[in-house]
Amino acid sequence: MPGAPGVGDPYYPGDGNGGYDVSHYDIRLTYTPESDRLSGTTTILATPTAELSSFNLDFALDIRWVRVNNHPARVERDAADPTEVVVTPKAALREGEPVTVVVRYAGTPSEVAVDGFTAWKRTATGALAVDEPHIAEWWFPSNDHPTDKATYDVSVEVPDDVVALSNGVLEGTGTQRAGWTRWNWRSTEPQATYLAFLAIGDYDVRHSTAPSGLPVVNAYDTALGDLRPSAEASVERTPEVVEFLESLFGPYPFEAQGGVVTRDLGFALENQTRSVYDAGFFSRGTNLSVVVHENAHQWFGDSVALGKWSDIWLNEGFASYAEFLWSEHSGEGTAAELAQYLYDSIPAGDEFWQVLPGDPGPENQFHSAVYDRGALAVHALRTAVGDEVFFEILRTWLDAKRGGHGTIEEFVELAERLSGRQLDEVFEVWLFTKGKPQAGPNGAEGAEARAAVAEPESYREISFTHEQLAKRR
Repeated sequence: MPGAPGVGDPYYPGDGNGGYDVSHYDIRLTYTPESDRLSGTTTILATPTAELSSFNLDFALDIRWVRVNNHPARVERDAADPTEVVVTPKAALREGEPVTVVVRYAGTPSEVAVDGFTAWKRTATGALAVDEPHIAEWWFPSNDHPTDKATYDVSVEVPDDVVALSNGVLEGTGTQRAGWTRWNWRSTEPQATYLAFLAIGDYDVRHSTAPSGLPVVNAYDTALGDLRPSAEASVERTPEVVEFLESLFGPYPFEAQGGVVTRDLGFALENQTRSVYDAGFFSRGTNLSVVVHENAHQWFGDSVALGKWSDIWLNEGFASYAEFLWSEHSGEGTAAELAQYLYDSIPAGDEFWQVLPGDPGPENQFHSAVYDRGALAVHALRTAVGDEVFFEILRTWLDAKRGGHGTIEEFVELAERLSGRQLDEVFEVWLFTKGKPQAGPNGAEGAEARAAVAEPESYREISFTHEQLAKRR
């Protein structure tokens, strides 16, 4: 039978593909910054979950050929959705028997539009393959949904004066022809397709070792100018931030740490092991809030992926709340103070309260309410169950789901089981009911939290984070 063209995501029905699981992507590319020309080969190791007469890949660039188990395969584009590539192998694929798929392709990603836009960002010195929820289609064929994670080898050949950055550990660089250098990156932990990234251009790269022994790779666009010191003063503290988050969430789940700062993004994204930040986050000085936010995603969103894109609160609500926890840790206002200030600062009639963090719809997936009201929902849960149970819920969730994915429904079930309480008044009110909740995130203790000083500095940083994220499209 043919594999399904999607996994049935309620927001993006065409995302992912049915009938197989990918275990590994080997992506081998050559990129020319002057022309934005990308060419290469991706080898996919997968296992069919049913007998398949054909299967789909998600991809937008021109395909030269596909081989399945070393035999040439027929390739067709779905007329209704050109990112759906239908591959028909010479012989049907048997359930449970490993399959090797090799795709050879080339194109100019910045000239390829999907649904009216391109997520690939051509820059003055290279390119950025960084975006959410979709980016893979512009640089490698995949089963593009967070529920099918895989390990990765990413090898990119670029001119000698250009850097090629990606996820995981740098296994080395090498030269096969004059004037070109190949950068080889390896990710050994399961990773979602949208969290795989490329940052190609003129970067200063800094290598160090975290106290934990993990390699740290940070990179800074050489054109950051007077933003460079504040960017470094923030991103170089990544191991310190990770140590703090480990004290709350449990062991760091990956093989490397770091960050990339660029001028050309307009937002920040939690690419696995190495978040990418727009330089604008550091225009007013150091900004540890955004570093905390993106590194909290290494647990909430990366290690434990969302089960469907409507579960975005599991990513953004907890990463935003981690900013509150860092503020409390740093002595710049308790989580209760920040939550109460945020609740009080937004009028009841504001459209903010009409967006539901538990199901915002694809048009509001990155609305500030998903972040801010999402963080208030997390604090309301903490208020309802108490600190001991709250952090037990978080650590249990992250441990049980590590390397996989989860849904809001599963998280609610766990929270109710560990707390021994029925928590509808928290989750229904804060995630799924329009309008400003009558009781604040601190419950009966809200009046005490209201005595906090006006507008904590860390809240101004959080607001700026959302302002930048609003420019994603």
